[in-house]
This record gives sequence, C-alpha cells and structure tokens, in this order.
Amino acid sequence: MTPIDSSNPLAKHFRQPAMHIKLTSNGRFWPDEALELPATGEIPILPMTAKDEIVLRTPDALINGTSVVQVLQSCCPSIKDAWKMPSVDVDSTLIAIRIASYGPTMTITAKCPACKEEHDYDVDLHNSLAQIKMPNYDKTITTEDGLIIALKPLTYFQVSKAGNIAFEEEKLIQGLANPDVPDEVRKTEFEKHINKMVDLNNENLTNCTASITADGNKVTDPKFIADYYKNSGSKVVRQVQALTKEFAADVSLRDEEASCTSCQHKFKLAIEFDYSRFFDRGF
Repeated sequence: MTPIDSSNPLAKHFRQPAMHIKLTSNGRFWPDEALELPATGEIPILPMTAKDEIVLRTPDALINGTSVVQVLQSCCPSIKDAWKMPSVDVDSTLIAIRIASYGPTMTITAKCPACKEEHDYDVDLHNSLAQIKMPNYDKTITTEDGLIIALKPLTYFQVSKAGNIAFEEEKLIQGLANPDVPDEVRKTEFEKHINKMVDLNNENLTNCTASITADGNKVTDPKFIADYYKNSGSKVVRQVQALTKEFAADVSLRDEEASCTSCQHKFKLAIEFDYSRFFDRGF
C-alpha cells in the first residue's frame, strides 16, 4: 500500500475501509512479520484502485501469483507479506475485496441443464463468505506403525509455485502429443515429467505437514519429513491426501441454488474462482 502524504489536502478523500472481516484462520499459521492483526481480530478491507484492477487482468502476473499478492497487500493494510499468507485465508479475503470494490452481488451467466437457455443469476457474496469455514487442523493422522501426522495449510507462495509447475508440465505433455516429436524424445521428456510430478507431490506433502511424532519425538524439520514421505508406503500418502482434500472442502466456495428463468428447473450454480473473471465487473 502506497504511504499517504498527510500534507496532501486531498488525503482525507483517499479510499477508506469499506468493511472489516475476521480471517478464516483467525491469524493462525501466519508468521509474525507477515500480519499485523488488530486487537479486534478483524482486518480492514479497502476497495481496489484502478491499478489493482489492471494488475488482476495481467495474464503473466496472474499465473505466477504476483498480481494476487499485490492486490491483497494494496487492499488489506494489515497484510504485510501475502506470499506467506495461509492458503485458507486467500479466497475469503479476495471475496471481501470484491464486495468492498463492487458490492455484495455478483452476476453469473449460466446455461440451464434442462432447457439449455442461458440467463444471468445474482449471487450474494456475503452468503458465500459465510459458508467458508476454518478446517480443523487439530485433527491428525495415526499411521499403522503409530506415527502421528499433524497438518497445516500451504502458504500462498507454495500454492502458487505448485500451480506454476503443474501448468508448465501440462503444456509439456500437450506438446509431446505432437506426432512430429520423435519417440525417443517423447520417452525421455515423459520420464522427466513423471519425476518432476513425483518431486512436486513430495514437496506439497512436506509443506502441508506441521509435524510427525515418532516414538514420543515431534519432528518438524522439513528435510526429515521429506525423507519420510519418500520412503513411506503409498497408504500413508493417500491418508494425508484424503485429509488435505477434506480440509480443502471446508474453504471452497459452495454451489448456489438457482431456478431457471425460462422453465423454473432448479439446478446447482457453480461459482468458479477464476481471479481475472471474478474481479471483472462484467462477470
């Protein structure tokens, strides 16, 4: 957020907080230097500037996460380093920024699955915000050999990095489908792809693990945790993935009930959190 020059006679007319929200995490899992949480436990939310809107429509910045970080720090003065923000807080905070900038209603265009007619439907974002809840990270996994695994949310940096790698790897696989690619090159590149995805999966498992308690010793060193996942059975990995999926469901946007304007057929209206479209006034 740009420092305000108090000598500017227009300073009192600069944007002001449009609302205050409690973070989904209530400040848990934030490093001290990344967040200044007010005594009230609520952070102020400012509406976006014209620069923020432009930043959110910059494709490269969206892909690498830079634009989201800039907007979070521009509109939430309490957030000092959004890269270190727990992922459970990201979507709910961005919803609040959209409400502060454009109001609580978002229009979604959808096609009725029954009559195929396309209509606009208004969604109450306050309702969407209220449905997001903090996962119970006190819930742990106990393995067959007695290890206790405690999880934590990824940071926005970790989520963004993983998404970037997955995006690049998807483009690589699409390129390998080209029949002009020699078989030997395709085989070599595919093996590299498999190894990279295995490494990415192991990195995500490590990053979302707060601790592993073995024989009364609580292990928090990421190197030791990474070594464990590399040498553990697939059942343990599936247990961790299942719990992280359960946690993700708690902070995901719920489908809204909609009734077709033409035929009155009731159906589920999906709210897709594509940042460039979510912050587009025409969406």
